[in-house]
Amino acid sequence: MRELTFSQATCEAMAETMEKDDKIFVMGEDLARQGGIFGQFKGLPEKFPGRIIDTPISETFIIGGGVGAALAGARPVVDMHFADFVGVAMDEVFNQMAKARYMFGGQAKVPLVLRAPDGMTFQGAAQHSQCVEAWFPHIPGIKVVAPSNPYDAKMVLIAAIESDDPVIYFENKILYKEKGKLPELAEQVPYTLGKARVEREGSDVTIVSYSIGMKNARGAADLLAKDGIKAEVIDLITLSPWDKETVLNSVKKTHRLCVVHEAVKQGGFGAEISATVAEEAMEYLDAPILRYGAPFCPIPFAPTLEKMVRVYPEDLYKGIKGMF
Repeated sequence: MRELTFSQATCEAMAETMEKDDKIFVMGEDLARQGGIFGQFKGLPEKFPGRIIDTPISETFIIGGGVGAALAGARPVVDMHFADFVGVAMDEVFNQMAKARYMFGGQAKVPLVLRAPDGMTFQGAAQHSQCVEAWFPHIPGIKVVAPSNPYDAKMVLIAAIESDDPVIYFENKILYKEKGKLPELAEQVPYTLGKARVEREGSDVTIVSYSIGMKNARGAADLLAKDGIKAEVIDLITLSPWDKETVLNSVKKTHRLCVVHEAVKQGGFGAEISATVAEEAMEYLDAPILRYGAPFCPIPFAPTLEKMVRVYPEDLYKGIKGMF
């Protein structure tokens, strides 16, 4: 076993896939010159000269150029710098990237990965701290992933790059420095897009999350265990297509559900999970579904106010305790 950070794990995934396939290249801002502002491309420009491309500050060009390259037979990885900036190029995302394969009757493929660093940083303020993942599962034709740890960061990125469909890869900025165990190459298990993982088995309540929200899920499960409450913790990993079967089977066993994410609660992806469980497993529930997310406001700049929009394990613990 090796210990790598989330950032290092994504870099390793890029290097391994680029060594195998010379059609893979990367483009975005400050990648060749700087190795990415979070170090997630460090060392790649030297290892793959000419295949890590710095672009002008134009999200429309970055994504639009990536879509064109993918349609022409390349396998581009495009970097958004901050996920917040993807709104600049939404036409390229939902009208081009997502629709091309369908509109050409399957004759064209768009094997593109859009890497989108997201989530609250420390004093990143309103335009550099958002979680916008819930926008994209609503768009047919796009796969959406959000890994929570270094091992998944690597294996999910490899699966995304190898996919013939466009994939939006959300990577939380706080998680970049998180360390985790990675097995040696021969022992690594390929990830299948669309599969969730039961990270912790339990019998009393199901906690579902993804990305940095898993830190809250794990923390709450630890607190509940001290009171004899066994929480089953599910890491979705993929948001579209999401693994309904794993979540529904868990709820049918535990009879309680709590969903948590860092994104704003209103219209967040937790609503999709909650609605599906209410529609397909209502008779198994012994308590109302709990949803946790940020309040409906821009992310404040002041550190004291910023703390007020975060979700903490203690919040989940108190809410889940009230279900019994």
